[in-house]
Amino acid sequence: MTRYALVPGQVSLSDLAEIYWTKASAFLEDGCRPAVDAAAARVREAAAGEAAVYGVNTGFGKLASHKIKADDTAKLQRNLILSHCCGVGFAVPRRITRLMMTLKLISFGRGASGVRWDLIELLQNMLERGVTPVVPAQGSVGASGDLAPLAHMTAVFIGEGEADVDGSLLPGREALNSVGLEPVELGPKEGLAFINGTQFSTAYALAGLFEAWRAAQNALTISALSTDAIMGSTAPLRPEIHALRGHRGQTEAAGAMRSILAGSEIRESHRDGDTRVQDPYCIRCQPQVTGAAMDVMRQAATTLGIEANAATDNPLVLEDAILSGGNFHAEPVGFAADMIALALSEIGAIAQRRIALMVDPALSFDLPPFLTPEPGLNSGLMIAEVTTAALMSENKHLANPCVTDSTPTSANQEDHVSMAAHGARRLMRMVDNLSYILGVELLCAAQGVEFRALLRTSVPLQQVIKRLRADIDPLKDDRYLAPDLEAAKKLVAGGDILRAVGTPMPGLN
Repeated sequence: MTRYALVPGQVSLSDLAEIYWTKASAFLEDGCRPAVDAAAARVREAAAGEAAVYGVNTGFGKLASHKIKADDTAKLQRNLILSHCCGVGFAVPRRITRLMMTLKLISFGRGASGVRWDLIELLQNMLERGVTPVVPAQGSVGASGDLAPLAHMTAVFIGEGEADVDGSLLPGREALNSVGLEPVELGPKEGLAFINGTQFSTAYALAGLFEAWRAAQNALTISALSTDAIMGSTAPLRPEIHALRGHRGQTEAAGAMRSILAGSEIRESHRDGDTRVQDPYCIRCQPQVTGAAMDVMRQAATTLGIEANAATDNPLVLEDAILSGGNFHAEPVGFAADMIALALSEIGAIAQRRIALMVDPALSFDLPPFLTPEPGLNSGLMIAEVTTAALMSENKHLANPCVTDSTPTSANQEDHVSMAAHGARRLMRMVDNLSYILGVELLCAAQGVEFRALLRTSVPLQQVIKRLRADIDPLKDDRYLAPDLEAAKKLVAGGDILRAVGTPMPGLN
């Protein structure tokens, strides 16, 4: 397994994307240790003193005024973790939990959390040896940190909870022991350092971002195939048009589509004598829409890249004091997640219109109704298009902002929260919906191009159709279509179509 050496404050989105896609493990550079050790020493000193220091020798939240005896600090931290394990719902996917653990590792490495290096080593070893805590997905409001999900993650460190080890669910202590590790006893502030933070929300937002970017790249490829299927014009892709506007995403989207469509016989066949003056917006304005969505995702990526490197627990251990602040409030993550949601919705909305265009004989430039060779007897892709309309509408609903909602919690101590957790979590559902939409568009576009068999599409798009047909036959007579939709979605989400097209795509950075 690949291991990434991380320098907190300098971890790139590219590093995190590789960790996400490949499930690689990570560890902190040794240069982080002096600051970590110094902060841990300051916490030990505060725990032994008489002054009340929040989270070190006091209760939590509304109970912060309760002073805790020095002999009870370990029990205080253990009780904190156990009492906060109140998550509900399905288990977070393993790769997202591992990303969350990696983000917590980075946060600890900033040297402001006050945890011992022993805990960092345990976290690193769990990543390397494949011990992944089982974390329920629901229960965080995104301030004061992602308390419930991070508590479930931390429970395994103290021998509680459950963990996945090579596909087997084991009790926390047993999971650690199975790979030669032992639980730890949490010291002053250490439990709080684990659960105060935005790593759950940020991990889900990053996962949504990485998946959404792949979807956008797929949309460029598949929309190029749709352009050939309806014999659309490539004139709107000319670079001069996009240079006059100047948006990076738009310019790059047009450039990618030009490269994908270059050499298409279908395109060359109707340059002259085509009675159509303009294509519908879903064809003509693809760079302006998908490119704008890419720019929005890049803006969100900037925020998430900063957050991934941040120390977000509370209190924070500074050189001269241990201070309570509000870095645990996930408002930046919530805004970023809402931006990604808008981008996903719009990519799906314009893709769905391309599908509607291709199945409509009044608009598809001589393609048969619903892309079936014998319409009437066969319904073809009629209801596949309806399914995409349902998914498009669902994504529009899911794109409504989450960060604008708030409710007071913890006896009004935490009176404004970000709702970043479910704002980020819903991105995976939206990506799933979008992948189905793009999968159906792929089926329609390939079928449409194949109806123009006397003319060839471009070489990159021939490779896309070849990859599709390795798994899914052309639609002739009506058949049970649900497996086709699932297979097409898998080709999109799994990156097979991008590998097949072989054309350089715009990068997130």
